[in-house]
Amino acid sequence: MTPKPPRGAAIRMADVARAAGVSAMTVSRAFKGDDSVRAATRDRILRKAEELGYVFDATAANLRQSRTGFVAVTVPALNSANFAETVRALTQGLAREGLQILLANTEYDPAEEEAAIAQLLRRKPEAVVLTGGQHTPRTRQLLRASRLPIVQLWDLPEDPLDHVVGFSNAGSIGLLVDHLAATGHRRIGFLGGDSERDPRGRQRRAGFVAAMARHGLPTDRLAPLGEPPIAMAAGAEALDWLLARHPDTDAVIGVSDLVAFGALAECQRRGIAVPGALSLAGFGNYEIGAICAPRLTTVDVHAARIGAEAARLVAALLTGKAPAPARRIEIPPELLIRETTPPR
Repeated sequence: MTPKPPRGAAIRMADVARAAGVSAMTVSRAFKGDDSVRAATRDRILRKAEELGYVFDATAANLRQSRTGFVAVTVPALNSANFAETVRALTQGLAREGLQILLANTEYDPAEEEAAIAQLLRRKPEAVVLTGGQHTPRTRQLLRASRLPIVQLWDLPEDPLDHVVGFSNAGSIGLLVDHLAATGHRRIGFLGGDSERDPRGRQRRAGFVAAMARHGLPTDRLAPLGEPPIAMAAGAEALDWLLARHPDTDAVIGVSDLVAFGALAECQRRGIAVPGALSLAGFGNYEIGAICAPRLTTVDVHAARIGAEAARLVAALLTGKAPAPARRIEIPPELLIRETTPPR
């Protein structure tokens, strides 16, 4: 039986080294999974550590090596299924590299993001992953001064801070407009994208207007939703607003699947046939859009793939395998045509 230090004394790495008959450096290497430590030696060290009740402090060890082992991540909303998918894939990918995330929820508020970034940088992350491409001047200043690898997600900003993994929100909505126009729809409305706090929504709204103009169709059927995060009920209210002003509308696109689902529920309450009297489409390929009746036409932006690609990029940057120039990884969106948008 391995003798323990006196009662009340803290168990140190030196105690484990003495019990295992090795140096403290060998103990440290064993806990870090260093291949230079033979398997039998590592097993003996771990067994002795367990007997003594020693817990290896990886955080302290990393700090001594100027490493913290975590990546700072910001998202606009924790209750968004799409952002959750991105964070899940990002977390899994980074975990395979021995990295963890420190997550901040900004509630679509640039000032909240600025405060969060200032706090996160004090904790010495090894990289920063941001959702979106629009940030306050101070946020941009803080991030550039940090000299850390920066990855922006869910957007293709014109002036990126560093690396980008995303897609064109405006172009993605264009896929839906093109589909509806090709199937005979002419009086198409758009729900949402009116808030300054939701730059991705505004990009989708601008993309809708541009695509409608390209087809020579009216661009004035734009229903407001208010400030994000947007609930499903807002989609019902926006549809009511739109039809009160444009009762001849033959198709509607929601800024997200949640908004489109709210509009679909309002149609069912009002006895508006979908499809038939009105076609509906959403954005984001949320699970609810795939299981509701009728199922929603939408755009899949591959949220999980964005997170997985970002994790690979961060890992490459931290191991020096990524090229020096800023990377721009574009994830092509996919149009999913379902039951709510048949040909007219």
